[in-house]
Amino acid sequence: MDYLLLVISHHGYLVIFVLTLAEAMGLPVPASLALIAGGAAAASGVLRAPIVFLLAITAFLLGDSTTYFLGRYTGWALLGFLCKLSVNPESCILRSARMFYKRGKTTLLIVKFIPGINTMAPPLAGSMRMRFGQFLWLDLTGAALYILAFEGLGYLFHGFLGKMARGLGAAGHVAEVGALLLLAAYAGYRLWLYRKGRIYRVVPRVQVEELAQKLQSEESEKILLVDVRSHGYYDRGAVRIQGSIRIEPNNLSEELKQLPKEKDIYLYCT
Repeated sequence: MDYLLLVISHHGYLVIFVLTLAEAMGLPVPASLALIAGGAAAASGVLRAPIVFLLAITAFLLGDSTTYFLGRYTGWALLGFLCKLSVNPESCILRSARMFYKRGKTTLLIVKFIPGINTMAPPLAGSMRMRFGQFLWLDLTGAALYILAFEGLGYLFHGFLGKMARGLGAAGHVAEVGALLLLAAYAGYRLWLYRKGRIYRVVPRVQVEELAQKLQSEESEKILLVDVRSHGYYDRGAVRIQGSIRIEPNNLSEELKQLPKEKDIYLYCT
């Protein structure tokens, strides 16, 4: 935090704008820390709080609008890319979609406060064809709440933050060792999650051509083809593969009870 305060005192508004834009674009950058530091700098008279707010809100809207349109025109390909660092990319996407499914579009009002989901929300809204005007209004409100919360935190507690920064500076070696230990612990935690989730990465798959040949052979009577596309890509007018049936992935446990046990079941989604 002391280094961030120093950088902001020298480069001011540009640092806050760039870090906020980077987080909005999906990069692992802590915009919240930049906003806290910006609030503290404003309380100290180095920066002006209204300008910090306007730059941050502009950065969020610019980054979120960009990923919204990328999500609209690339579908869930962008979501998969953003989930690459997740233990299980498919569950990452479904977890984000489930929030929209349960809470609706108002999810955008609180999503910036939820690590891991905040980056996914704008492209997910785009892929689900939310109207841009509605998205912009909800995103603007959610971003404003987020900025006010963290900038206000820095503004109110700037004295404490200054003391903490000076304390860390006086005990620099201890702080460096502590940071390294925390980094090692985090790496170990990620490795544990990776090993725990490796079973989910071994999903049996079949090539389209191979399945098409089976459907045209005598084996077709033993095959059940199931459409499990999410609600964002499926509506009453959606076209299914001929002969397939539709089940709702958000009600999977109940839907599975209705499927025949004697057939080989093949699923397809987006």
